Amino acid sequence: MSSLDPKPVAPVPGHRTRDALVLAGLFGLVLVGLIGLAAATGWEETMAQIARLTWAQVGILLALSLVNYLMRGLRWHMFSRRLGLNTTVMQSLRHFLGGFAMSVTPGRVGELVRMRWIRRETGWPFERTAPLMLVDRASDLAAMGVLLGAALALSASGIAFGVPVTLLALAGAVVATRPALLAGVATWGHRATGRFHRLFARIRRAARALSAFSSPTLMGVAALFGLVGWFAEGYAFHLLLVWMGSDIGLAKAVAIFIFSGLAGGLTGAPGGVGGAEAAMIALLSLEGVGLEASVPATAIIRITTLWFAIGIGFAVFPLAERQSLRQKHAMENR
Repeated sequence: MSSLDPKPVAPVPGHRTRDALVLAGLFGLVLVGLIGLAAATGWEETMAQIARLTWAQVGILLALSLVNYLMRGLRWHMFSRRLGLNTTVMQSLRHFLGGFAMSVTPGRVGELVRMRWIRRETGWPFERTAPLMLVDRASDLAAMGVLLGAALALSASGIAFGVPVTLLALAGAVVATRPALLAGVATWGHRATGRFHRLFARIRRAARALSAFSSPTLMGVAALFGLVGWFAEGYAFHLLLVWMGSDIGLAKAVAIFIFSGLAGGLTGAPGGVGGAEAAMIALLSLEGVGLEASVPATAIIRITTLWFAIGIGFAVFPLAERQSLRQKHAMENR
């Protein structure tokens, strides 16, 4: 292993136990908070709202989340092939979905495990595949920023800090997909801190590799995948509110869902847990939705989006590990 090779990012068994405990702790804290709000509101009203939902409706919510995961997974595959990786669609989906298990890590850095699986299966080092994570995250920021901006424009009333959050998301997407800008940020960061030379050097190398994604057609298709995927979950939130008798309109529901996700991400908490739920409940309350509806609606939409994704990740993770190790051994024995 050369000095430039990254340290393994896939969790060893002890790390997986730690991540599972972090996941359980986060879920527990959010659950305690939601239970407290439900108790303060009145259990009867909260349970009555939950009882409105049928299993078929829950299935629709999960199906719309799957649309999001599938669109983004296909986008990941498209980016992988554009970078030059000879991976199949099933490989890409396995990498992408398995990475959801690491969404509970701070800043979601644990999702870099996808790079390790790719390295095992293709031999490509981290420096060559790092642009995948950058362009994928930037595409999400761009899609969410555009959706939030459009939803705010179409809704009757705005959201406090909605425009700044939109601009931040779009600015992050621009920086992450412009090689010169990203390299400049890395240079400035190194000069400002005087530390982390290897990290900033890798960022500069990754920035140069981003030129592979400069095609307007490629980024246009990627933007379409992202817009369809994130709109599907925003639409699910709208349907949920309608079913609970708290219709605030499609545009406003999408705006609240996207804003809450972005705002939660800004807190740095894994998956935006805590911040996203607080923002969602507060914004629904401002729209006149009582706690007896906003609390269960928030809990259900987060379970059927974030926690559903994490559950899929934990189911796919062992398969991705086994397959990557099998292919690594096959390459070594050739």
